[in-house]
Amino acid sequence: MVFTLHRYIFRELLKVFVPAALALTIILSLGSILRPVQEYGVGPRQVVHLMGYFLPIALTFVLPMAALFAAALVYGRFASDNELDACRASGICLLTLVYPGVALAIMVAIANLILSFHVVPTFVHRAERSLKADAKQILFRNIQRKGFYKLPPENRYVIYADQANLQKDTLSGVVVAEVKGNKIKKVVTAESAKINFKPPKKFNEVQVTAYNTYQIGSEDEGGFSAERLLLTMEFGSLLGDDIKFKKINEMKEIRDIDLTLFYPIAKLARDTYAQFTVESLAEDIADKITNDPGSFYKLHSGKKLVEFTASRCIAGDGKEVELSGEVVVVEYDAASKQRLRTLQCAKASLHLEGDELAPTLTMELYNPTWHQVEGAEGLAMGWLRIRGLIIPRAVRDVANKFATEDGLDAKKLASKSSILQKGPSSKLRGLQNKLKQEIQNTLAEIEAEIHSRLVFGIGCVSLIMIGIGLGIILKGGHLLSAFGASSVPAAVLILCIMMGRNITKNPKVQTGSGISGIILMWGGLVFLSLLAVGIYRKLLKN
Repeated sequence: MVFTLHRYIFRELLKVFVPAALALTIILSLGSILRPVQEYGVGPRQVVHLMGYFLPIALTFVLPMAALFAAALVYGRFASDNELDACRASGICLLTLVYPGVALAIMVAIANLILSFHVVPTFVHRAERSLKADAKQILFRNIQRKGFYKLPPENRYVIYADQANLQKDTLSGVVVAEVKGNKIKKVVTAESAKINFKPPKKFNEVQVTAYNTYQIGSEDEGGFSAERLLLTMEFGSLLGDDIKFKKINEMKEIRDIDLTLFYPIAKLARDTYAQFTVESLAEDIADKITNDPGSFYKLHSGKKLVEFTASRCIAGDGKEVELSGEVVVVEYDAASKQRLRTLQCAKASLHLEGDELAPTLTMELYNPTWHQVEGAEGLAMGWLRIRGLIIPRAVRDVANKFATEDGLDAKKLASKSSILQKGPSSKLRGLQNKLKQEIQNTLAEIEAEIHSRLVFGIGCVSLIMIGIGLGIILKGGHLLSAFGASSVPAAVLILCIMMGRNITKNPKVQTGSGISGIILMWGGLVFLSLLAVGIYRKLLKN
């Protein structure tokens, strides 16, 4: 008889729980895809895919609320129809009648923990890959709709075009602006351009081949034209590389094994390493050419040997070494050691290109005059580039030492480096401090994320039990009054979780009292548990 009664109650719970969960899931899923639709201009096929990928996110919040609604409604109706009194008159204990609700609460709690710790991160990453697979369509569709597109994640590059042809991967009437901070660093105009996407694991690399171009740099560089120009850009994370989208094992690996597994930390660490490489290279060049006038600094590539000298050498703002004054560059054939030509200009630079941990150098000379061995000479308008130069071994050794001491080794991170003879620049110190702060924020966010997921998942049991108890107590009122009353403890729990997360992630309290945020989250769960115990003690007395 009891088993039959349990099946009856559980069936009634499912009749309310399943439709409520489906309705709320559809509503929240539609809301979750509004941002990708608005910002990235995804098409109808992508919208359908994204709805499927965002379903687990909606279910994480929907399942507890749908179960709470079903428990309050079914047990309230069960009590108001005097079925509860009939069962108790037959000698059936109240706690026995609650078993179906407890079963539903435990299933919802387990499902919520599995969703938040494993399923949601997996589907978010799939949504990210789906968007990146259609990155070309997103770029062209935005240009067709708005006339421009900002490449995420930092919106450093903005592409404008009059016309976009998706079938031929071409743009017409193109303007590419490189923005750094609030300033435009470089502008390239072109009659046409061809877009090519290369999708590696972490981000898409966008190659823009521009034709009949005119490039404008900073105020002191002026502009120059070129028949063909290749621009390489990063099409970064669309949905955000965030801790809240990580699985539990990924968070533990980041926290306990390697912090650079988290892309924002790895990116900052690589930028720090690159900046140190630039400063150590500038220091090494300055020691050679400025302290010993008339001496030349040597750089090798696969086919060329380059010797150069300059009046002044400093580390630039970007990943570059700036040469100024009287710059003289001599190119040799690497195999035969035969001189090829001599270049002279008033301004040049050495740029780091490629992987920050193993970069190559590109020398750029602005408006150089050239003299060949045969006697020919001339003036090259704009920038003349010598690519593929290898960083000297001495500089690489110093940079690697920095990486192991206080560069990429986040656990030994220092605010400044003692390796540089003249000391680190303000930019290098700023990058190191930013990296240190990012590490602290990430570790705090991991703790906050793990505890908030646990508290919310386990709290589903207390919430649903409170809903059952209030449904029985408020049986004389409206059927939805119990659900409304049960929503107040749910709001208290969510408020404690949100406040606890913010306190834990607050940089001002991370060093000493970050634990107070975790205590606040678990304190909300304890409050709900005590409230549930009080409600059932009252029911058992009556």
